[in-house]
Amino acid sequence: MRVKQTLFVLLLVIILAACGADEPTIAAPTVVPTDTPPPTATVIPTSSTPLVILVLPSDMDKVSFDLYQKTVYDLAQTSGYRFQVRNALTPQDVADPTLKVVIALPPDPGIASLAPAAPNVQFLAVNIPNLTAGGNLSVLAPGNEAELPAFLAGYTLAMLSVEYHIGMLYPDGDNDAIRAVNAFNNGMRYFCGLCNRLYYSAIEYPTFLNIPVGEDPNKYGGYANVLINDRDADALYIYPSLASDDFLTYVGTQGVYLIGTQMPESRPGGWVMTITPDTIKAIQGTWPNLTFGQGGINVQSPLGLADVDSSILTPGRLRVVQETLEALISGRILTSNP
Repeated sequence: MRVKQTLFVLLLVIILAACGADEPTIAAPTVVPTDTPPPTATVIPTSSTPLVILVLPSDMDKVSFDLYQKTVYDLAQTSGYRFQVRNALTPQDVADPTLKVVIALPPDPGIASLAPAAPNVQFLAVNIPNLTAGGNLSVLAPGNEAELPAFLAGYTLAMLSVEYHIGMLYPDGDNDAIRAVNAFNNGMRYFCGLCNRLYYSAIEYPTFLNIPVGEDPNKYGGYANVLINDRDADALYIYPSLASDDFLTYVGTQGVYLIGTQMPESRPGGWVMTITPDTIKAIQGTWPNLTFGQGGINVQSPLGLADVDSSILTPGRLRVVQETLEALISGRILTSNP
């Protein structure tokens, strides 16, 4: 009997041990890191956020209007400013305590009286005449550079014309124009070096002709014809003080290439490009001064290229011309020395 009890106890122990065997464990889920960054906080402008106002005329062409608006909007966003566009500016506008910067284009919204009344606001007048920089008023005026555009015109026209048959008209007795003549010649020499030609010509290129002081502008066409017909010039640069819209339009009918510093509203035939002050770059360059409260400065516009005819100045040639312009602006090329 005792043996049976002992066997029963042993059997019971074995059964209980089997029931208590290791149970399978369930692994905890593995957290896999992701590369998704947490959402960034969006700065929402409030009524206390600094404000910049851009004043543009309502009749400005849409392309220019959009370009100025986008330029100043992007600058405002970068600095955390609010942005508004107006067609006019009132004393109530500049009395806004959050207003920090005003950028205004012609016609003059009354900057001379508004700026002193708002000493904590920095004003930038863009191409508005008869304003003097000082205090909180900075003035961006068109440059009066005569040599650099002439050099680049000589360089580009030499690139485009056969046998370097290029010429320039300039006003007699104008010292700036005489320096431009030298720069135009050096621009051609910079492009072509010795400028050796395949065919003999008794005419030395570039060829120049001066227009006497007091000459009737209606007769300018005759001087252009001397260069085009008598001296076989295929491309012309006309000094800016002579370049009226009517005159440029007439020369554009004569089958020559033209480069100038301001293109007429109706594009003349053969117009290659315009060498013009780059107002957008000037605004971008002076923006830090305005936001730091540093005003009263004269802002110089760097030169840029506009109105490029890609069928004449192809992309490859345009790239070379732009590189030359950048070297001129930086001083790596001197207009006085080819």
